[in-house]
This record gives sequence, C-alpha cells and structure tokens, in this order.
Amino acid sequence: MGLWAAGLPSLNERLDLGPARVGSVLLLISGGALVSMLAAGPMVDRWSSRRVCWIGGPLSAVVLLGPALAPSYGALLVLAVVFGMGLGVTEVAMNAHSVEVERRYGRPIISAFHGTWSLGGAAGGGLTSLVLLAGLDAQWLLIAAAVVVPFLYLPAARLLLPDAPRHASGETGGGTSGGSLHWGLIALLGLAAFAGHLSEGAAIDWAALHAQWVLATDPAVAPLAYTIFSVAMTTVRLLGDPIRARLGSVRTIGLAGTLATAGYALVLLSPLAGEPLRVACAWTGWALAGVGLAPVVPVLFSAVGAAGGPVGRALAMVTAFGYSGLLLGPAVLGYVSEASSLPVALLIPAVLAAVVALTGVPAIRS
Repeated sequence: MGLWAAGLPSLNERLDLGPARVGSVLLLISGGALVSMLAAGPMVDRWSSRRVCWIGGPLSAVVLLGPALAPSYGALLVLAVVFGMGLGVTEVAMNAHSVEVERRYGRPIISAFHGTWSLGGAAGGGLTSLVLLAGLDAQWLLIAAAVVVPFLYLPAARLLLPDAPRHASGETGGGTSGGSLHWGLIALLGLAAFAGHLSEGAAIDWAALHAQWVLATDPAVAPLAYTIFSVAMTTVRLLGDPIRARLGSVRTIGLAGTLATAGYALVLLSPLAGEPLRVACAWTGWALAGVGLAPVVPVLFSAVGAAGGPVGRALAMVTAFGYSGLLLGPAVLGYVSEASSLPVALLIPAVLAAVVALTGVPAIRS
C-alpha cells in the first residue's frame, strides 16, 4: 500500500488523469475493499484467519499488477476495484489473526502490529523516492513489487498460528453476528471506529492544507503538520501496548478520545494565537490528535477478541464501519470547507474525536 500511494503521482502522469479521475480511482479502491471486508468475515470464521492470510496476502500483492499495467483510465477503474478487494480481504484476515495472537499471548500486542504496518507504508514511500531519485520509472517498481511481495508473505505466513482458535462452548452468546457480540454492541463499536477513522483521515488529508490556507505558513513548512501527526501516531502505536496493559482498555479509549478532542481544539484555536505561536499551537494539536487516535483501532479490535467466540464477522463489521469513515471523511470535509471554511469543516472530526470516548467506553465496558 505504501508503494501504491507513493507511486500514484507517476500513474497520474502516465495516464494523464487529473484530480477528479484520481479521486474516482481512490473511491473505487475503497469501495472494493469495503465490499470484500464484509465477505472476508465469514471466510475467516469458516476457514480460519491463517488460511485466508495465506491466500489473501499474496493475492493482494499480485493484483497490484492491474493498476500498474493499466493501459487506460477505463481499465484502471475496473482494476482499481479488484485491487481494493484484495486489500480488504487481507486487512480483515490479518487483523483477525492479530486478535487471536493477542488472546494466546495473554497481554496487549495489537497496537505494535499497527505500528509496524505504518512503518511498512513509510518504507514503501521511501523506496519509491529512491527509485525516482535514481531516474527510474515508478511503474516498474510497482510491477516488481507485485511479483516480489507475494514471496515475502511466505516466511511470515509459515509462522502464523497453526490451527483455528478453540473457543469454549460457553462463548457463543446470544446474538446473530456469529460470535458473542450482538448487533447493537457491534454497531456501538463500529460507531467508535467510524469516528476514529474519520478523525484520523481528516488529519491525513487536511493538516498540511490547514497550515497553508488558514495559518499562511510557507508551502515547504506546511507538510510538517501531517508529519508531526504521523510520527506521533506511529510512535504511540509501537509503544502503546504496555500503556493499555496498565490502564485497561476502558480507560485507554476514554483517554484516547479526550486527547484527540483536545488536539483538534488546539488546531481550531491556533489562528487566534499570536504570530509566533500559531504554528506551534497547531503542531501541538496535531501531535495530541495523533497520540489520542493511535490506540483507538487496536483497542476496539482487541475488544472484539476479548468478547470470545469467532471474530471474523464481528471484526469485519467493525472494520467496515471504520473504513467508511476514511471513505466519507475527505469528501464530506471538502464539501463543508467549500461551502463555508476549513476551520468549520474541522469541527466535524473534533466532535467525532469526542464520540470515540462517548461510544467506545460503554461499548468496551459491555
């Protein structure tokens, strides 16, 4: 995914796409992923997350060949859906397996997995930069990745848990979701995931633009706002498992929502600060938002596993809720910003950051 994202400008240039067409391609990738996530849940429950990882992981890399070789915009639209479907299956399978690993491990570990996923994305971007600096074509890097990356799954896949989880007979509580979580609780966890993902997506898409448009920072300095958010989030995800082990999941999700809300409040208030302080105020806000949002997804996924029973369907639903936030967030904020202003639009993720705590705490406690 890091290679795909970093190679998108080259693809845009090769097919002469433009912003609207690129947006359509990204929308179809997300749509394909969302559909396949819902299908992957029952697959995981039936065949185990290990088997779906074995198949879905390499397949999700192979289908990168489609966008990499797409000869036209029309072909790219179709192949983008296929690429998204491969990503969706893999995401559910590997997250379901991380839940099983944490069950066996006996203490929090999921956050570190999400941190290393972020490092993989950064590595993909760095590798793409090196290839471009060497004067090579990023298209060939995508083709090479589609051929080589499937083999990188193999040594890791051999070390996955060797059998499907054994669930106690008393863990299949009432409800129709396929596990011990009833639909109302899945919806509450999903709402927290939706709020967290939309707030995260808002920072990814709008932090640099807020610095440039609202705070009037230099274009070369503006991207640092997103960088600060990303570094804060990745650091907390890599180091956050001991924190959750000490505080517990309920207190962690409550603190996460509070810190993220405070971070967005600082960002929104930064234009009111004096000239020397406004950028520092915004950067502090983005850092707090990154720290707060970092544990949200790991804590919610861990809660699905802690409920007992098969995790595939429930985890797929919670993941789909969250992915919807990433899918809808950029468009909604863009429309609101166009109709009013970017600070008004950023009130939405600020409120949703608070929703993380308001819905996450009772859901995880239940």
